[in-house]
Amino acid sequence: MDLLYRSTRDNTVSVKASEAILKGLSADGGLFVPEKLPQLNTPLSVLAGMSYQEVAFEVMKEFFTDFTCEELKDCISKAYDSKFDTEEIAPIAKVGDTYYLELFHGPTIAFKDMALSILPHLMITSAKKNNIKNDIVILTATSGDTGKAALAGFADVPGTKIIVFYPKSGVSAVQEKQMVTEKGKNTHVVAIKGNFDDAQTGVKEIFNNKELIQELDENGYQFSSANSINIGRLIPQVAYYVYTYAKLLENQEIENGEAINLVVPTGNFGNILAAFYAKEMGIPVNKLICASNDNKVLYDFFKAGSYNRNRDFILTSSPSMDILISSNLERLIYSACQADSKKNLELMNSLNQDGIYTITEEMKEYLKDFQGDFATEAEVAETIRRIFKETNYLLDTHTAVAAAVREKYKKENSENIKTVIISTASPYKFARSVMEAIDDKYGQMEDFALIDIMKEVSGVELPKAIEEIRNAEIKHKTVVEVGEMEKTVKAFLGL
Repeated sequence: MDLLYRSTRDNTVSVKASEAILKGLSADGGLFVPEKLPQLNTPLSVLAGMSYQEVAFEVMKEFFTDFTCEELKDCISKAYDSKFDTEEIAPIAKVGDTYYLELFHGPTIAFKDMALSILPHLMITSAKKNNIKNDIVILTATSGDTGKAALAGFADVPGTKIIVFYPKSGVSAVQEKQMVTEKGKNTHVVAIKGNFDDAQTGVKEIFNNKELIQELDENGYQFSSANSINIGRLIPQVAYYVYTYAKLLENQEIENGEAINLVVPTGNFGNILAAFYAKEMGIPVNKLICASNDNKVLYDFFKAGSYNRNRDFILTSSPSMDILISSNLERLIYSACQADSKKNLELMNSLNQDGIYTITEEMKEYLKDFQGDFATEAEVAETIRRIFKETNYLLDTHTAVAAAVREKYKKENSENIKTVIISTASPYKFARSVMEAIDDKYGQMEDFALIDIMKEVSGVELPKAIEEIRNAEIKHKTVVEVGEMEKTVKAFLGL
């Protein structure tokens, strides 16, 4: 029996995995979710001896049931190959009493590579399975990392075009340089005069424009998404949580069945939702600790049960988490509603119209395994400085948010539970913030000079991704107002 996917806003909508991957977003504005979360059919003790690729297959075959084993294995082998700088794909570093899952060994040195390396292959396979003749137009908003990872994944892939919108003043210098130097002939990168939420809202509005979708179809195009709203991006993330537990078990760091804590820095909620799916599949997890920066809308939600985006948007040193509308939370809310799509739609309409919704006590109980906290800018800088001084292990700003939150959790809870912090980016990607945290004397230096100093100070090898963009030609210079996003898309497509 195929596992079907339903819309969070109308659960009578039912599609196969390949259809959900192609659509990205349901026509009613809802997100696709599996009608039930499958269980792992392979014992943890067996998973412990597997490679990353083998674990990924064991996870994804339970979700993508209309793919053949051969199709899925082909997608996985093409995704997780020599483009990663380590055969482990996602190594675990033990630093003191803490484990760091390093998800930044891919081509763009950020965790988005873990899913966006495979999404193009899943999408092209899905198009063939569904006899799609149109070119697929990937439309994506990014707070920094998704953009470059998506561009790298879809660059020059036949039958696709990709358009990425990013906030002009809301990404790091390295993140921006990675995007605007992209050479793929089917790629378009656009800066908007706004923040990430503006970009994300604009993209959703374009997806929901039925007249535009009709016009695209008449001209041989159809939209899809590379954001974590696409189930084809979310499910591959589940794999690295399963792999983490398997590796800890293999390395005799934990006993079989021993529960662990996961601390996840998150803005759009996709990364920690994948951790929740892994837990529901059978991975023993004690607490899912949601780490926020000064944009602490998720912390406030888990504390009080009200999601309120009516607040100032704060630009921080961890820009990939500068988000006030966490799109993937809708999937968790739908589950907490017991798959009541009408109730979920009511809550999402409230968020859209009034900027706030409040969940019931029953829903709060469903979320009891989650705990939220946040780290201020000062706490992030202090955490980077302290951990580097004590251990010589260098954190990027997002990982430092999680490490700071983990310290707060330890002080408030006496439990002796092994903890994995999800390390989402290389410190080289945020060199200015990281080096200024270590010593403010670096504040006046140019970004790439700072990168060279970081190599000297840390002894960490300079990633290939950084060397490639140092003197690369800027290819994309378009900057638009938020209200011009749709017009810009049509211009790129010649409509």
